[in-house]
Amino acid sequence: MKIPIFTVDAFTDEPFRGNPAAVCLLEDELEEGWHQKIAMEMKLSETAFIRKLHPTDNFTKSSRFGLRWFTPTNEVRLCGHATLASAAVLFRNKKNVNSSLTFVTLSGELNARQAGGQIILDLPLYSAYPQDLQEVEELVKVAVGNINVQDVRYSPDTKKLLVRLSDTYERSDLEKLNVNSQELLQTETARKVEGLIVTLKGKAGGKLESHDFYSRYFAPWNGVSEDPVTGSAHAVLSSYWSEQLGKEEMCAFQCSARGGELKISLRDDGRVDIGGQAVLVLEGSLTI
Repeated sequence: MKIPIFTVDAFTDEPFRGNPAAVCLLEDELEEGWHQKIAMEMKLSETAFIRKLHPTDNFTKSSRFGLRWFTPTNEVRLCGHATLASAAVLFRNKKNVNSSLTFVTLSGELNARQAGGQIILDLPLYSAYPQDLQEVEELVKVAVGNINVQDVRYSPDTKKLLVRLSDTYERSDLEKLNVNSQELLQTETARKVEGLIVTLKGKAGGKLESHDFYSRYFAPWNGVSEDPVTGSAHAVLSSYWSEQLGKEEMCAFQCSARGGELKISLRDDGRVDIGGQAVLVLEGSLTI
């Protein structure tokens, strides 16, 4: 069995930046165990599997598809960058004729549309609530050391812990953080937290900076030490920073080694549009 497979760098307009995702196009049903085996082989933060919902569907003409995401260790409920990568493969490689695509996922129906050079994702918006620092003090200490923390929030829907650094710090301070993913795993064993966001207020409006906030994201509980650019984390960050900044339109940058930019627009229906660019860097077939 041969499966068309692509590697797409998401949330960037440059090859080998942003967040790489593998995208598999399934012409036929795949035996359940193979999804995880393929994701382990790809060794990327996510491998996406696009499947037809009906036998007569077509990757060029149909507008609705099933979509699943797997890390090297497990299936996840939401992945923004692999959704963007999936839409990019359908729009640009398969020349899909529709202006908007709908993906049926574990997080419900997600829409993706083209807007100029960007692809806009319609994602759920998740709230993060005040978290007693004492309950997560050891985990926060492992993540940021002696850096001053201004706020700690928890998103129960996503099991993500948001740690905001003091506004006195600069982007370079966030970039220099050396986070030990194994220590995170050893510190948080109850799996209340399955993703750690470290974020910092940006300097939007300045001469050299144009981002409302910065972040880094760590998810060793899902087999991802540090994710380069994370759409699902921004489904939490968008809610938090909109409240903090009083803005519904924002530009964010994830400060991993690869880096990536996200355009954010909160919607009236309680969801969020997250836009970014994508670059196809590899195309081939997988034989199983």
